[in-house]
Amino acid sequence: MNTPLNDAALGQLFSQAHSHSNWQDKPIPDEVIQQLYELTKLGPTSANCCPARFVFITSEAAKAKLKPCLSSGNVVQTMSAPCTVIVAYDAQFYDQLPTLFPYADAKSWFTSSPEAAYETAMRNSSLQGAYLLIAARALGLDTGAMSGFNPDKLNETFFADSSWKVNFLINIGVGAPDKVHQRLPRLNFNDACKVL
Repeated sequence: MNTPLNDAALGQLFSQAHSHSNWQDKPIPDEVIQQLYELTKLGPTSANCCPARFVFITSEAAKAKLKPCLSSGNVVQTMSAPCTVIVAYDAQFYDQLPTLFPYADAKSWFTSSPEAAYETAMRNSSLQGAYLLIAARALGLDTGAMSGFNPDKLNETFFADSSWKVNFLINIGVGAPDKVHQRLPRLNFNDACKVL
């Protein structure tokens, strides 16, 4: 069994971490963006399917393309974030399964069932997006996940010539600690959990 993380590490990842919507003007170096992915890709997915695809929006030109896709309430926080990640999934993720999962003919599980392919892509790309969020916190960055955008417009803008589709967005950077909201309530154990 591995050694549990200490309280400081758990605080950075969970108990002291907050979602941010205000950002300091501190860009994220490309090598840190690559490090984020290198950590994220190690998180488990079903049959190692790895359907998530990530578009890191950092340039002014890319932000200008993203802006019309956003809900009005998300424009300011996203345009001021050093990086916005489009967490997408590849609808044809199964094409990579002969390499990623060579133990079985896993590709046929999904080519024969569009419903299973969609559910698997959404579920596992959501997991991978969460891994990226935790990886960012582990590297000392702040995050703010969002679902306020027009998916059809975003897919048309960024993925028109591919099989990628948007799942959700994450703003990443160094947050402004004096502008963070108080933590909202969470459900207690007995309301959210059962041990059977």
